[in-house]
Amino acid sequence: MNPRQQAYFRAKLNAWKDAIKRESQGTLSQLQLDPLREADLTDRAASETDWGIELRTRDRQRKLISKIDAALRRIDEGEYGYCEVTGEPISLGRLEARPIATMTLEAQERHERQEKITRED
Repeated sequence: MNPRQQAYFRAKLNAWKDAIKRESQGTLSQLQLDPLREADLTDRAASETDWGIELRTRDRQRKLISKIDAALRRIDEGEYGYCEVTGEPISLGRLEARPIATMTLEAQERHERQEKITRED
């Protein structure tokens, strides 16, 4: 991967990370400003369910940030864009769609098939 492509993906990953952090900050602010005060039990249950979904989403995004950080480290180390299984280059199309990808599409498919077989046993 050439330096221009590395710079492009670094910027893309950093922008994605910043957007996630902004969304998380908005969620925290909303939680602090708008505590659950619905008098009706049904309304309160609905609000609690909505917040539960929101918090699970934020937890998934927290995990995503660690994957973004790992991708940024791979860029720094010169390993970004290469499959961790085969060592082959990951296609630019795959990296554009999933910038945190660590495997080629073929290696990922093999991994998922193997995982499915293992789960079924």
